[in-house]
Amino acid sequence: MSRSGISLPHIRGGDLPLSAAWAAVEAAAAYASREELQVSVAVLDAGGHLLAFARVSGTPWHSINLAIDKARTSVSFALPSSTLGDMIDNASERVRMNLLLRPDIVAMGGAFPLLIDGRLVGAIGVSGASEEEDMDCAMAGCFAISDLTDARNQFSGEEQ
Repeated sequence: MSRSGISLPHIRGGDLPLSAAWAAVEAAAAYASREELQVSVAVLDAGGHLLAFARVSGTPWHSINLAIDKARTSVSFALPSSTLGDMIDNASERVRMNLLLRPDIVAMGGAFPLLIDGRLVGAIGVSGASEEEDMDCAMAGCFAISDLTDARNQFSGEEQ
């Protein structure tokens, strides 16, 4: 029961540990800094909820929501946001119009779904640089989670 006496539901978060989300954001932001890119980086859980976020100083503020929306697009479809863009390019006009008019769908490169042990646990989205550079930054975040997962599996003695 909360202090107000109202029983609130317990909403269970996704299976992406907060430490992994921050590791991904830090890796993507570090990559951006090394490459002198100005980006925003967002990591969402499997339900599309923001877990971790960073914005490199000087990054245009529009990139904040674009990074979040790219990640939301990726986790929603369990695809890289660029793949959805390619699929939309090849779809009928009706499908293109209906998908692109939906709020929160950003079908351009810069976001990847995050998988741990084959399960979708979230997504990382990056915006602020070119589409290719956003994808490179996001991939650096994916590698950070992969490194954490590999280290955990080695520590626990699980097979790779």
